[in-house]
Amino acid sequence: MKILYALQGTGNGHLARAQKMLPILENYGELDVFVSGSNSQLSLDDFNFSHHKGLSLFYNQMGKVSYKRILRENSFKSFWNEVKQFPIEKYDVIINDFEPITAHAARKKKKEIIGLSHQASLLFDETPKVKNKAGETIIKYYAPTSSNYGFHFEEYNDSIFLPIIRDKIRALNPKQQDFNLVYLPSYHPNEIIEKLSAIKEANWKVFSPFASESFKQFNVEVYPVDERLFIKSLENCTGVLCGAGFELPAESLFLNKKLFVIPIKGQYEQLCNCEALKRIGVDYSLDLEIDKIQKWVDSSKLVLRDFPDQSEEIIDYIFHHHSLID
Repeated sequence: MKILYALQGTGNGHLARAQKMLPILENYGELDVFVSGSNSQLSLDDFNFSHHKGLSLFYNQMGKVSYKRILRENSFKSFWNEVKQFPIEKYDVIINDFEPITAHAARKKKKEIIGLSHQASLLFDETPKVKNKAGETIIKYYAPTSSNYGFHFEEYNDSIFLPIIRDKIRALNPKQQDFNLVYLPSYHPNEIIEKLSAIKEANWKVFSPFASESFKQFNVEVYPVDERLFIKSLENCTGVLCGAGFELPAESLFLNKKLFVIPIKGQYEQLCNCEALKRIGVDYSLDLEIDKIQKWVDSSKLVLRDFPDQSEEIIDYIFHHHSLID
C-alpha cells in the first residue's frame, strides 16, 4: 500500500504533530511525506520528505495577518502548476493535514483524500467558532478533502479527537521555574519587549523568528527559535504566553502550565481557537494588553487537561473506517 501524508508547513503545529504520526503510518505501507508552505522552524527528525513552496501566511510584525505580503510572496501561478503536475494517482491512501497542493490535485483527479487536521475540526457545527464568512470559506476550500477528521481541545464530535502530544513533550518532567515562556511569532521582539518589560516582577524568555541571536533587555531574554532550547524552556517555565494556535496551547495544557493566548488578528483559525480556550477557562486578550497579562501573572489559576495518547487508535480507526485494511 502506497501512502501519502501531506502537511502544511506554515507554522510549527503541523510538523510537531507529524513527528508523532509518521512512525505510526510507516507501519501501514510505503510512506511518502509532502510538505508545502514556509515559516516553520521544526524538523521531521529522520524522515525524508519533499518540500514545496505552496501557499503561506505572512504577518506584519504587529500581531496581524499581512495580506500585502501574502499576495506579494505567494505565486498562485506556480501553485496551480504544482497542483497539475503532482502525481496523485500513484497513491492508494492520501492523508492530508491542511496541505493545499495535494488536496486540489486529488480533487481534480477525483481521488479520495482524508483530511486529518486541526482545521478540519472547524468544519463541524459543534466546534466553537466566531462568525466570519471569509474565514469559513478559506477553511472549506483551501485544502478540500473527501472526508474529515479533526483535532481540538475537546471532543465536540465523534470525528474530532483530542490533541496529539508528541513523544518529546510526553517525556518531559515539568518544573515551575521563575520565568514565563513567550512565543508570539507575528510580533517583532521590540514590540514584545516594550510591553512585557513593564511587568517588572516577571521574567520572560521570548523565542522569535525575527531574532538572529540571543540578547537580553531589562527582564526579557530573546532567543532565535531553536527546538531543543524551546522544549527545555517549555519544560521549566511557570507560564506560557503565546498565539492561539493549536499545538503549543495543547502542549502547555498537557504540561499543566499557566496559559495566556493572543490570537493573530485577522487569522480565523486562531480566533476560533481563542473562543474554545476561553470556554474552558484559559486567559486571553486580543492584543498585547498589559493590564490583562499583569492579572494573569498575578494569578495562580491553572486549567488542567489530560490528553491521553490515542494516536495509534486514531490511525487504526481511520484505516478500518475507510476499509483500507481488513
